[in-house]
Amino acid sequence: MAVSFSNLGSDAGLKKLDEYLLARSYITGYQASKDDITIHAAISKAPSSEYVNVCRWYKHIDALLRISGVSDEGTGVTVKGFASAIEEPVATPPATDSKAAVDDDDDDDVDLFGEETEEEKKAAEERAAAVKASGKKKESGKSSVLLDVKPWDDETDMKKLEEAVRSVQMEGLTWGASKLVPVGFGIKKLQIMMTIVDDLVSIDELIEDHLTVEPANEYIQSCDIAAFNKI
Repeated sequence: MAVSFSNLGSDAGLKKLDEYLLARSYITGYQASKDDITIHAAISKAPSSEYVNVCRWYKHIDALLRISGVSDEGTGVTVKGFASAIEEPVATPPATDSKAAVDDDDDDDVDLFGEETEEEKKAAEERAAAVKASGKKKESGKSSVLLDVKPWDDETDMKKLEEAVRSVQMEGLTWGASKLVPVGFGIKKLQIMMTIVDDLVSIDELIEDHLTVEPANEYIQSCDIAAFNKI
């Protein structure tokens, strides 16, 4: 059954969408889809910070469109008074754009998925040697992760819990927007977005070695991955 919204250019429409996104990362499903693109296109400008959940979602979808695109079809969504223009793939940037980027700056990028020429192999070896010599780690892909952080009980100071989470700093980890979500019996969990560099940050190690040990475990009972998407 398709999800339906209306008047997304009005305060009433944005308020309804904000309430809908309170416990959701995406319009439908567990990853960005064309349903998100439809709603994103129906909002004529960046929403006011008054709508916390809409702002969080809007910025995330906006970043995905600029960086990697969205490919999942979704389950269907309608916006009354708005005709969706999504009829052709919007998931990935046109191949010609990627090729142009390589042509414009072939000293910096190598097509890792195509057949390499001898010149490309030599350039890659030289860059690898330079990285090794400088002691820098080469960053691979990035991922966007939504983390559920649960307290011990309803008396846990959620402000200090979030401070404990954000106090964990490491190379390749960037904390993003967060919100408190009711789970029942007066208890709320913290949902927090983070962006990680895949080669530098292990989610399992982050949880087991930093978030659920002292001193953070004074406030944190457990952590779960609510959503995980490649950027």
